[in-house]
Amino acid sequence: MSASAPAFSSSLNSGQFDWLGKIGATREAIATLNDQPYVFFVLVAALVILILEGVFIWYIHFATMKPEQKKKKEKKKDEKKPGGKPPAQR
Repeated sequence: MSASAPAFSSSLNSGQFDWLGKIGATREAIATLNDQPYVFFVLVAALVILILEGVFIWYIHFATMKPEQKKKKEKKKDEKKPGGKPPAQR
C-alpha cells in the first residue's frame, strides 16, 4: 500500500493563510505560514521597504537634476499665426 498525502481541505487545515492556496501557494507554504506567521510579515515589510527605497531614490534623482536636464514643454513653432495660411495651402 502506498502512502499518499491527504487531500488539501480547508476544514482540516484551517488557518489565516488558507486564502493563499487560491492564488497558487503549495500546502507546505501555507502550513509554514500558519505555523510561523512572522515570515509573511517579513515578506510584506521587505516589499514595502524596497518600494519606498525606490521612490526615495527617484526623488533624490529628480531633486538634484540640473535645470538644463529638466525637460521643459517646448512651444510648437507651427502654431497658427494671425492671417497665416493653413499648412495644407502653403
